[in-house]
Amino acid sequence: MRSIKKSILALALLSLPAALAAQSPAATDTPGKTTSGVSYSQPKDWTVTTRASATIFAAPEADLGIAVVDAGGAADGRAAAAKAWAAYKPNLTPVIRLVTSAAPGDGWDERVSIDYETSPIQKTELSALALRKGDRWTVMIVDGSQATLNKRSAAASIIQQSLRPAGYARESFAGKTAHRLTPARVQALRDFVSQSARALEVPGVGIALIDRGKVVWQGGIGVRALGSPEPVTPRTKFMVASNTKGMATLLLSVLADEGKLRWDQPVTELYPSFRLGSDATTRATLVRHLVCACTGLPRKDYAFILADKEAPASDTFRQLAMTQPTSGFGELFQYNNLMASAAGYLGGALTYPKLELGAAFDTAMDEKIFQPLGMRDTTFDNAEAMRGDWARPHGLDVDGRTTVMSNDFNFTVHAHRPAGAAWSTAADMARYAQLELSKGLTPEGKRLVSEANLLERRKRGVVVGEDSWYGMGLFERVAYGVPVVTHGGTLLGYRSNFWVLPEAGIGAVVLTNSDSGAAMLEPFLRRLLEVVYDGKPEAAGEIASAAAQIKAQAKARRERLTVPGDPAVLASLAATYRSPETGVLTIRDQAGAKWLKAGFVEGPVATRKNPDGSMSLVSAGPGAIGVEALVGTGPNGRTLTVRDSQHEYVYTEVR
Repeated sequence: MRSIKKSILALALLSLPAALAAQSPAATDTPGKTTSGVSYSQPKDWTVTTRASATIFAAPEADLGIAVVDAGGAADGRAAAAKAWAAYKPNLTPVIRLVTSAAPGDGWDERVSIDYETSPIQKTELSALALRKGDRWTVMIVDGSQATLNKRSAAASIIQQSLRPAGYARESFAGKTAHRLTPARVQALRDFVSQSARALEVPGVGIALIDRGKVVWQGGIGVRALGSPEPVTPRTKFMVASNTKGMATLLLSVLADEGKLRWDQPVTELYPSFRLGSDATTRATLVRHLVCACTGLPRKDYAFILADKEAPASDTFRQLAMTQPTSGFGELFQYNNLMASAAGYLGGALTYPKLELGAAFDTAMDEKIFQPLGMRDTTFDNAEAMRGDWARPHGLDVDGRTTVMSNDFNFTVHAHRPAGAAWSTAADMARYAQLELSKGLTPEGKRLVSEANLLERRKRGVVVGEDSWYGMGLFERVAYGVPVVTHGGTLLGYRSNFWVLPEAGIGAVVLTNSDSGAAMLEPFLRRLLEVVYDGKPEAAGEIASAAAQIKAQAKARRERLTVPGDPAVLASLAATYRSPETGVLTIRDQAGAKWLKAGFVEGPVATRKNPDGSMSLVSAGPGAIGVEALVGTGPNGRTLTVRDSQHEYVYTEVR
């Protein structure tokens, strides 16, 4: 009976006004305005309905709604959000979990984010963004399925990013002449990074700045590890994570020059054993689609994070064969690491068909990309990388303090390394960015790859957000009127990004050794544009707000956890569980606490009581990547259920 009540509650949260079903979906992203004149873009395939002060967007699945409500005057963002909920869903009063503020921007004088309590079984997202201009508030409410929100993240971004007050014209640098990166301007950027690192508690940062194809400054700020005096240098090695994807597609570009592949060639012609969970998608997949994030395959990282260790490179193809698409081919942006991994391994197999996949890829990248480009410290060899000058990963512990972490978790990506396992340095990444600026020439002027096949990676593919697209391992966006080619990388304790401004001939690299470094990256691009085009000084305010948000989020997370865990819940756990998809999960006693181990996730656990009374186990080790498991029972005994937004892994006790 209790499970039935939970299901009814979940359905109630997901229900959208019936009038939405009668609307015609937009044939393309379509501009519009709310009743108070706030501008927005209605995403392609979404419907929109206006009901009094609420403009309601509905996803095609009809289980996700985004409401933009003209809330009028209110005492603060929290009060404005309450008024918005009353206008949108008067019968629902969600419970607030966290309120944080962002810096003013995009014409708004105040921006307040509000997260609400939900239970894991509901699989729902409830949040609000309250925006103030003068004494009037506009509130964007997100209400519905986490799975749908995940696969339609680009559409949600388009709505949010396009919200601007009536009469506001966004700052644009289009058509302006870029300033050169003089020593004074370089110093302004270095000062910004240094100040940002202090505010965000990032121990170390590697930086490189490029102007007119030349490196004008490269070096480091801070230390390789907390408690150590060793400074970050231009040759300090960081894991650059998903920046590896563009390097892997660069290998494909070189192979296209050599006539070993065509971008529009079916993958099965080159690698006959290639399979996806859908036969139709398998047949339709061309080489260019391997890294397009557009095949409809969802992100499935837990499938290898939680899996038993020592998987071979071929595991990429085994897992892809079991992955079903959740959207139409070419329809939506869905980031998939396994597909990017397959792209790199295809390149390795075409270059060295007699070698094991991983060895073939490593050798091909070293001989065709890293050595010719002079990236002498860039490697996939973890043992080699973690010798000498390398930056240790850092993250927040359960009490919100920055701490040095083990790097063991990050080895999870090694079996799928074309998607994100490269180690590199600021000096090496600068050479990679120089290649992008020169359209295929090394810094010494030697042609590494044809301009046509280098630029093929940048062709605008699936839409990611407002004025933003994904190509093949690279994003292209138009930021404040300026075209930017970019990609970032995220692993436990490492956050990085590179940017190229093709029209200005300017590039930049930022590598950080902390989870909190993520909050530095978007403001850095803003600061770069401010320095180059004399923009309004907004980036510093973004950093200050981000630092406050990180502290508030850590505090709110800690308050919801019982550490070291509810004794009754911990005592009820089995010692060993097994999932048919991912393998074994164990619970053991260590140093007076309960520890969980599942694949590459290992560490102490806390417990959390959810709003519906259910209990979850939560990783209590340091770092932003962990696992939450819902405690339950099934027909075959005790269970632990781990979910991402589109997949569920049920572990059942082993008796």
